[in-house]
Amino acid sequence: MPQQIAKIAVSAATYWIDRPYDYLVPEELEGKALPGARVYVPFARGNRRSEGVILALSPRSEYENLKSILAVLDDSPVLSQEQLKLALFMRDRFFCTVYDAVKAILPAGLWFAGDGKRRVNDKTVEMARLALPGEDAAAIADSKRRRSPMQAALLDMLCSFQALPTADLLRHTGASRQSLKALCGQNLVELYQREVFRRPAIHLGETEPLPVLSPEQQKAYEGIAELAASGKAGAALLFGVTGSGKTSVYMHLIRAQLDRGRSAILLVPEIALTPQMIQTFSARFGDQVAVMHSSLSPGERTDEWKRIKSGKARVVIGTRSAVFAPVVDLGLIIIDEEQEETYKSENSPRYSARDVAKYRCAKANCLLLLGSATPDIVSRYNAQTGRYAYFSLPSRYSDAGLPTVRIVDMKKELRQGNGGNISAPLRQELETNIGRGEQSILFLNRRGAHKLVSCGECGYTYRCPRCSVSLTYHSFNRRLMCHYCGYSRRLDDQCPDCGGLLKFIGAGTQLVEEELKELFPDTPILRVDTDTVTPAGSHELLFRQFREENIPIMVGTQMVTKGLNFENVTLVGVISADQSLYAGDYRAGERTFSLLTQVVGRSGRGDKPGRALIQTFTPDNETIRQAARQDYEDFYRSELELRRLQGTPPFRDILAVTASGQDEDNVLRACRQFKRRLEQSTLRRELTVLGPTPLPVVKVNNRYRYRINISCTATGEIRSLIGALLVEFGGDKSFRGVSLFADNDPWD
Repeated sequence: MPQQIAKIAVSAATYWIDRPYDYLVPEELEGKALPGARVYVPFARGNRRSEGVILALSPRSEYENLKSILAVLDDSPVLSQEQLKLALFMRDRFFCTVYDAVKAILPAGLWFAGDGKRRVNDKTVEMARLALPGEDAAAIADSKRRRSPMQAALLDMLCSFQALPTADLLRHTGASRQSLKALCGQNLVELYQREVFRRPAIHLGETEPLPVLSPEQQKAYEGIAELAASGKAGAALLFGVTGSGKTSVYMHLIRAQLDRGRSAILLVPEIALTPQMIQTFSARFGDQVAVMHSSLSPGERTDEWKRIKSGKARVVIGTRSAVFAPVVDLGLIIIDEEQEETYKSENSPRYSARDVAKYRCAKANCLLLLGSATPDIVSRYNAQTGRYAYFSLPSRYSDAGLPTVRIVDMKKELRQGNGGNISAPLRQELETNIGRGEQSILFLNRRGAHKLVSCGECGYTYRCPRCSVSLTYHSFNRRLMCHYCGYSRRLDDQCPDCGGLLKFIGAGTQLVEEELKELFPDTPILRVDTDTVTPAGSHELLFRQFREENIPIMVGTQMVTKGLNFENVTLVGVISADQSLYAGDYRAGERTFSLLTQVVGRSGRGDKPGRALIQTFTPDNETIRQAARQDYEDFYRSELELRRLQGTPPFRDILAVTASGQDEDNVLRACRQFKRRLEQSTLRRELTVLGPTPLPVVKVNNRYRYRINISCTATGEIRSLIGALLVEFGGDKSFRGVSLFADNDPWD
C-alpha cells in the first residue's frame, strides 16, 4: 500500500515562499495525521523543526525524496474542512500566509510552546463515582455504618448522586481523604478526572422574557426574519437612529434562530461594550451564550471556543475575532455598529471581520445583518443599489425624542477671553445637570494632558527619538510619552535647548479632567481612556461605577461614544469636533460624522430629554452641521457625491502596498520599483497607482513607512498580480531590510 502524502502549511514559511509542502505520513501516524490536525515537520535545509497544519492528504506527490512528519500534535483535528477553506480564502483575500490565517482562526490557548506542550492546559477536577451498582453500595454502607461511619456516609452520598467532585464530597460528608482512599482500595469507589470550562462571569440566573417590540421594530424584525429563514445566503442593513432599539431586534432574531436549531454570532466593535451586551443577552439566553474577546484569559478563551465547537453554546458575543467562532449550524451573523474601524485588523492577517462574515454566510447559506445609526458609506450604497436588503428604525423606542444639539463657536469664546477647553455654554449646562442630579459625558479623542510641550522662546519641541511625532505630556507623573512606541522621559524644568520657559499646547482628556476639577471642585469626575482602563476588565468597573454611584461627569475618548446606555445621562459635550476632520484620509468626514452622531446619541436615552453641545472652531462645516441635525441621509448624499468625484469606495476599491525599513532611501526605492512593475503589467489600464507617499506618521520605532495606493476594481486577477509582486520583492536581495505588505482599503 503506497505511503500517504500530506499537504502541509508550514508556520516557518514566509509569504513569498508560502505554499502547501508535501511530507510523508509515517505508518505509525496514519489515522492521526488528518486534515485539520497540527504537526511538527522538518523544514528548509537545516531541517529546523516547525509547526504546520495538514490541509489535505494525497496518494502521490510530484516531488521526490520527501521528508516525513515528525509528530502529530492534536489527538483529533482542531480545524474543520470549512475552517481550512476559510484559511485559504483569507490567504488570497488578505495577502497573508495560510498559517497566519490559521493562527487568527484558533484561540491562543490552543497553540504550542517550543517544548511541544500546549500553552494552556485543560482544566480538570477530580471526580468520585461508585464502582458497583447503587443497590449493592447501599447494602455495604449499612454494614459499615457502625465500624466505619465516614465510609458509610461517603457511599450514601454517592448513592444519591451519579458522580461528585471529591472536594465537594469530602466537604459535605465531613469525611477524610483517607476514608475515600480506603473505599477506592476496596474497589467500591473510583476516581477520575473531568474537564471543566473556565468561564467569564455572566448572568446565569432566571432567564428574562424578550423585550416587547414596537410596531417599527416588529416590522423590521419580520422582514429580516423572513430573509434569515429563507435558507439562502444574503445580507441586510438595519439603519436605526441612536436609541431606536436595534438590540431588541437582534435578540428576537437570535431567538428565532435558536428555535430553528441554528446558531448566531453577534459582533460588537469595542471590548467596553461586551459586558453590557453579555448581561443583556445572557439574561435572555442563559448558558447558551459564549463570550470571545481579548480581555479574557487564554484559558477562558480556549474553553469558550470548546463550548462553542461542541454545540453547548449557540450564541456567540464578541469583538472582531469572534467572527471565527466554530459555531454549529450557523444561521445568522450580526455586526453591530458595522462602520467601526475596529473590525479591521491592523496586524497580519489584516482581515476585515465584515469580509470574513460575508464569506462564512455565503458558505453556510445564511444571513449577514449589518446594524448602525451611521452605516458605512459602502454598506448604504449596497443597500441603495439592491445588493443588500434595507430596513430602518427612524425614531427612538417609545417615541423618545432625539437630543437637542447646539453648536458652540470656540472662536467667539477666545474673543471673549475664554482660552480653556470648557466653553461658557458647556459650563452652564454642566452646572444645570449637577444641580438636577443628572449625569453628563464629555468626549475628547486624545488622552494625556497636552498634545505637545514647546519652548516659548526658541520654539524647541519635545519629539520622540524613534518616531516622527511629538511627545504627549501626562501631568499625573510629569512624563512625556510617545503613544506609538512607548518611549517616555521626564519633563525638564526649563527648555533643554535655551533654558527658556516651556509652553503646554493642545488638550487631552487628562487636562480636561483637571479643568473640570477646578471648575467643580466638589463634584466627582470619572476619566475613561487607555491610561485608566489598562487592566483587563477595568473599563467594565468604571462604567459600573459611573452608573451605580451616579457620578455627575464622565470624560473619555472613543470608549464613551458608542453602544453605552446610561438612562440618567442627559448631557453630552464634544470638546473638539474638528480633531478628526482634517486627517488627510478620504474617510475623515465619515469618521467625524459617525463619532459625533454616536456620542450625541448617548444623551437622553431614558425618560428625560437629552441635550448635546458640540464645540468647534469651524461651526459652518457641513459635516458638523449634519451631525448636529442627526441627518444621516443628507450626509450620505453629499459624501457619496464626493466619493464619486474622488474615485474611492464604493465606486473604486483601494488596495495599498506599504513598505517599511530603517533605511528611508531603500524604502522609497522599493516603492518606486513596485509602482513601476505595476505600471508595466498587462493590467496597467485597470489600475491608477498613486504614490509613494509617507504615512501620516512616517517613522515608527526607527522604521520609515511609505505607501502606494492602487485605485481599481479589485478582481482576483489584480490581487494575484499584487501577490506575485510581493513574492518577487520578498526574494529580491537588493531590498533586504525592507518589509512590504498589501492591505485592502487600510484605515490609517
